Amino acid sequence: MTDTPATASTEAPAATDRPPLDDATLREAMNRVRLEVGKAVVGQDGTVTGLLIALLSRGHVLLEGVPGVAKTLLVRAFSTALGLDTKRIQFTPDLMPGDVSGSLVYDAKTGEFEFREGPVFTNVVLADEINRTPPKTQAALLEAMEERQVSTDGVTRPLPDPFLVAATQNPIEHEGTYTLPEAQLDRFLLKLIVEIPARDAELAVLRRHASGFDPRDLAGAGLRRAASADEIRAAQRAAASVTVSDDVLGYVVDLAQATRRSPSVQLGVSPRAATALLAASKAWAWLGGYPAITPDHVQTMLLPAWRHRIRLRPDAELEGVSVDAVLGSVLQQTRVPI
Repeated sequence: MTDTPATASTEAPAATDRPPLDDATLREAMNRVRLEVGKAVVGQDGTVTGLLIALLSRGHVLLEGVPGVAKTLLVRAFSTALGLDTKRIQFTPDLMPGDVSGSLVYDAKTGEFEFREGPVFTNVVLADEINRTPPKTQAALLEAMEERQVSTDGVTRPLPDPFLVAATQNPIEHEGTYTLPEAQLDRFLLKLIVEIPARDAELAVLRRHASGFDPRDLAGAGLRRAASADEIRAAQRAAASVTVSDDVLGYVVDLAQATRRSPSVQLGVSPRAATALLAASKAWAWLGGYPAITPDHVQTMLLPAWRHRIRLRPDAELEGVSVDAVLGSVLQQTRVPI
């Protein structure tokens, strides 16, 4: 029996009938995302690339920068360009874990408790000023970030896919803030430093505002979805398939062990950090069109992947030694495979 004309015109083709998305098409979609974000944020190309790498690696990002460098706007524009649902959580000292993950609420009509989802049930979680809430509430994100699920009252609820946590923090303001525990920091794939833009970029920002740009109206700024959820998931699979030689794997291990031997370091990176560097290097290589990771990719991703996972010795901190300087020294002293 054949379909009637009406049926044939309304039914969508089966997913198996769709041609597979090739790498060139997927990279083009990711580049379109960059261009769309650029309609709202100027001078932060490196940070946008870092967000893309975290997304492709199925990881999360900690954005650190002084107030006013467009950290929040950057995440909002990024999720808009991806066409993903996003929710913002303003972290404050009185925020409770249930305000993040959700909680059981009594329904007077049914006489039963029902689960009310928290804002973590979304594609992109903007955790604004995450260091302004106590560690107990910060810990509400641990399971979500690692397992992509929330467990409440013995019931496990999966989170949407894709899922990305982008948290912001201020590096210079300490009053009313809490240090992020090592376990929390270790769940972030990358820590990106959002710098104050250069003069030309800052001038471009002012010109946009002088022309009527409203950062609260991204649609009015012309931002459109540049990639679909299917393209994002396909790009994630493609990035994960980038090959790695044993020599490069050994290079990553040598770098990790070098951090543990550094005289300035109290706590070097863990094996989880090594896998994070590997995943980020794969995504960076894939974005550049490379079929395999090179030592250059590892070196490029070392700072953002490891700068938040190292604890310096107190005497090194007193002497003004920085984590980035220590990692730079580790790179110089570790033999690079040919």
